[in-house]
Amino acid sequence: MRDLPPADPGTPDDRSATRYLGWLARRTWPSLSAAVLFAVLWMVCQALVPAVVGKAIDAGLSRHDSGDLIFWGLVLLGIGAAQAIAGVLRHRRAVFNWLSAAFRTIQLSVRQSGRLGVALPRRLNAGEVVAIGTADISHIGNAIDITARGIGSVVAVLTVTSILLVTSVPLGLVVVLGIPLLTAVVSLLIRPLHHRQQGYREKQGLLTGRAADLVGGLRVLRGVGGEPVMSQRYRAGSQDLREAGVRVARVEALLDGAQVLVPGIFLVLVTWLGARFALTGRITVGQLVSFYGYAAFLVSPLRQLTETIDKMTRGHVSGRRVVDMLQIESDLSEPVHPQKTPVDGDLVDLVSGVVIRAGLITAIAAALPADAVTIADRLGRYTTDGDETLLAGVPLKDLELGELRERILVADNDARLFSGPLHDDLDPDRTGRAPAALAAASADDVVAELPEGLDSEVAERGRSFSGGQQQRLRLARALVADPEILVLVEPTSAVDAHTEARIAARLGEARRGRTTVVCSTSPLVLARADLVVYVEDGLAVAEGTHRELLDGSLAYARTVLRE
Repeated sequence: MRDLPPADPGTPDDRSATRYLGWLARRTWPSLSAAVLFAVLWMVCQALVPAVVGKAIDAGLSRHDSGDLIFWGLVLLGIGAAQAIAGVLRHRRAVFNWLSAAFRTIQLSVRQSGRLGVALPRRLNAGEVVAIGTADISHIGNAIDITARGIGSVVAVLTVTSILLVTSVPLGLVVVLGIPLLTAVVSLLIRPLHHRQQGYREKQGLLTGRAADLVGGLRVLRGVGGEPVMSQRYRAGSQDLREAGVRVARVEALLDGAQVLVPGIFLVLVTWLGARFALTGRITVGQLVSFYGYAAFLVSPLRQLTETIDKMTRGHVSGRRVVDMLQIESDLSEPVHPQKTPVDGDLVDLVSGVVIRAGLITAIAAALPADAVTIADRLGRYTTDGDETLLAGVPLKDLELGELRERILVADNDARLFSGPLHDDLDPDRTGRAPAALAAASADDVVAELPEGLDSEVAERGRSFSGGQQQRLRLARALVADPEILVLVEPTSAVDAHTEARIAARLGEARRGRTTVVCSTSPLVLARADLVVYVEDGLAVAEGTHRELLDGSLAYARTVLRE
């Protein structure tokens, strides 16, 4: 038994959808080769059954040879056993191949999302990411899975054709000429289906993104009375998607009907010709039964061949979406010649004039909270404006982004808790810092109420916790990471005053000697900071302790005291 997903999905060939699907196939070539081998054996065994049955009938009816009849009966039993074993093994390999392709695609999408980070929403609609992780992985998995059955069907058709040509040249020619014609007829429906599926997929991605935006901003929309307008837009988009889905379904219905009708006509033709040949003595009764069996059997491989074309087409459409995502470049470019990240030093935002002193807890109190959020994004280089931010005199744009993310952590309220054991969410590296971090974030009581403590399962997006509990757990997770520079954006906005006071008192001890930035206008938090920077209109206008600013700046006092 092999574990999935693999630890490293590899480096994909994202030059085109075809190359990407080929890369997925190569990554699992041992399993895919085994699936092809078992599929060929499975289909060939089915193809040989009519011939063996014909031999047995001739032995029993024509020659009355009980010995031959028993022999061909045993051969038929062996073929049936081989077919059953090969079918089971093929299916096991097929499931593994499907899962492997789907999981690799998910891993690559998640890795690309992580690499793009905050640039992802600016480069790609959220609905596209959701659609890749739901619908597209299924189509890509189907494209890899169907490969084995498609090749097995081709070999089976060639086997039957060879047997028919040896037995009766006219019937063999009917099969040789008829199969390409049948495939061509069915393929005429593939191209319009391809185009309609592509249009449906684009509309689906847009509508999914609109739904995500609508749910995320529902409270704001209700506050400004915009819910009816957005609901109407979503309803119109939903109807547009429904109409596109109906157009796709029409072609799919025609394709499914053609997959039954066209091989059925072919079956009638082969059976009719075989019956005429049997009446004239050109073939035996056993051979007639065999021909009928072949005609009935050929329906299956022919349908699988058309199914192969269909699923390959769908996989190609989905592969193109994945490739488009993998080719996206972040607007936060990596430096051509990166400089060595300074070990220590002040963090300076040249745009606002905010200076973050090394080793201190600095609070940023902004007249407009959005200004503090913007400054936090620049301090962590989550925006291109961060090119004007310096760390110990070195521009952040000249530092490797991956290393910068390890050194500077920005924790805001847009972060989410992940499903799974809480311990894995808070301390995935098992550093042992979780208990102290939970105490500093005043979240130890949250864990104490859970039935299994840190081993308790977290629901999706942490919805089983209240807003304040989620905020404290997110703060604990940031403290567990223990970065050199920690930027906290409104870390206590959802908790009560008593809890906020405990967090403010414990944060200094938890971050002693480490550079910490807290964006907040809470007097309880500001009073515990080593230094407070007051920001108006996006610029630092005053600096000092909380008490000094209260005494010396009326605007600051009005902001933090809500007067």
